[in-house]
Amino acid sequence: MKTSEKNQVTPERLMQFGFAYAPPLIIAAAVSNKIFDSLASGAKSAEQISKETGASVRGLSSIMNALVGLELLKKDSGKYSLTPESEAFLVSNKPGTLAGFFSLNVTQLVSKWLRLSDVVRTGRPAMAVNQEGEGTEFFSGLVENIIPMSYASIQALADELKVAKAKETMRVLDLAAGSGIWGIVLAQKSPHVQVTAIDWVGMIPTTKRITQKFGVGDRFKFIEGDLLEIDFGKNYDIATLGHILHSEGEEHSRQLLKKTFRALKSGGTIVIAEWLVNDERTEPLPSLLFSVQMLVNTEQGDTFSFNEIKSWLEQTGFKKVRKLEAPGPSPLILATKP
Repeated sequence: MKTSEKNQVTPERLMQFGFAYAPPLIIAAAVSNKIFDSLASGAKSAEQISKETGASVRGLSSIMNALVGLELLKKDSGKYSLTPESEAFLVSNKPGTLAGFFSLNVTQLVSKWLRLSDVVRTGRPAMAVNQEGEGTEFFSGLVENIIPMSYASIQALADELKVAKAKETMRVLDLAAGSGIWGIVLAQKSPHVQVTAIDWVGMIPTTKRITQKFGVGDRFKFIEGDLLEIDFGKNYDIATLGHILHSEGEEHSRQLLKKTFRALKSGGTIVIAEWLVNDERTEPLPSLLFSVQMLVNTEQGDTFSFNEIKSWLEQTGFKKVRKLEAPGPSPLILATKP
């Protein structure tokens, strides 16, 4: 019996994978050649954009047609225009822009992934960015560019914890603060929020600059040092771990949760943002791919399931471990200190 065409295996999906590197590189090239910025003022032809940006008509036509195929541009009668998605997230001066992330993706991340075969063989990262030194340089360039990844999630968190209704001082501990965006958004919600931001000595100048940019720097206190070594202080209402555990690995994550538990006051809330996988580690795909990102860039990092993190929190002493649906790669995880 002949295999029906319907069930016949074809190489089409693998060929799609073969060119999967192309979209982020095309977006990065469009960002660096100011295509999205040029189109922010209206529809233009490749010739018009060439005069404005200095890029070649041939090059512009090629990648803009590809961006039409990726549904990041529209094309009508030879003129290109932005889509709602590219207008919101790829124009460089928009508050939610990811333009800088795609540029950084090419210069900082892709080059390390090219060493993946060696990383798999040795089990050693191409560069351990979770360590001070090289990590400081890496994160100083990254953190401001990934603010849009967390901003809406923190808004949802603020609503859940009724931060805007605070009548007295609400103390927030922002661990491995990076850009400081977790504390920044909470501080924007209420004048009663006071934030202690902790990060490496080389990162704190970046955190300070961004808190001042958002107009809340006067409500931040900064502590420099390694998370597992320095004193966090006591009696915080909220402690945030915004995409931190994945770079630390299980052992350090457990230690960090214990320190955070001690720093919270009774009734305080820990908030964890992570790229969660299911218990069998079979989905979702973005989190599985991010696990490889941790393999390439950290000594012990990984992605974890909700139930893994829930068990660590409960063993530490936290209660009421729950998920908060929020925009972003995964739901937020919240737990309460009794």
